[in-house]
Amino acid sequence: MTTLGFIGSGRIGAQVARLAVANGYTVVLSNSRGPETLTDLVAELGSQASAATTEEAAAAADIAVVSIPLKAYETVPVAELAGRVVIDTNNYYFERDGHIGELDDESTTVSELLQAHLPESKVVKAFNHIRFDQITTDGKPAGSTGRRALVIAGDDEGAKQTVSTLLDEFGFDALDAGPLAEGWRIQRDEPGYVAGYRTVDEMTSDLARAKRYRDMTPGEFGPHD
Repeated sequence: MTTLGFIGSGRIGAQVARLAVANGYTVVLSNSRGPETLTDLVAELGSQASAATTEEAAAAADIAVVSIPLKAYETVPVAELAGRVVIDTNNYYFERDGHIGELDDESTTVSELLQAHLPESKVVKAFNHIRFDQITTDGKPAGSTGRRALVIAGDDEGAKQTVSTLLDEFGFDALDAGPLAEGWRIQRDEPGYVAGYRTVDEMTSDLARAKRYRDMTPGEFGPHD
């Protein structure tokens, strides 16, 4: 049975874990406060769930899900995740994370930072542009008309296929934005970011309309409901 290991089990991580358990996966949860703080979530999820340290969750993972504040990305275990597919759900909020120069000047992207920290892992950006409460409500069976699309980006084609399959099982169409360097197209303030229900065609249009921050006019884009 495939195991998803969670580095961070807050609003997004917990929701993805709920979908994973519902689809037959084993989950190992972790957070920065210790496994004893995850007792209630483990009890809710049942026998397919357990709590551990971040290192233990990483080592147990066939697929890892990193869902922590971006400012803490350098705390993600490195050796334990070597060779693993790592799903990065993170976004950059300078109000929370402090200013990160490489992101402010757009010389790199959020998921490229994590990939640089995890040089032997296969990072795929996903789940960063959907409201956490919609993760468990908006999925539909494969082939459903008007199915919601979630964007992925990554440098490893096999890893992207793994995540695409996972998204399909969870009820979403995966839309490949390209390499990690293209992940900026679905970051905060871009048209598709937390933009509500979007099909593949609608999200494709959103990605095409994305602009670098340096090219935006004040108020051109902004957070969506």
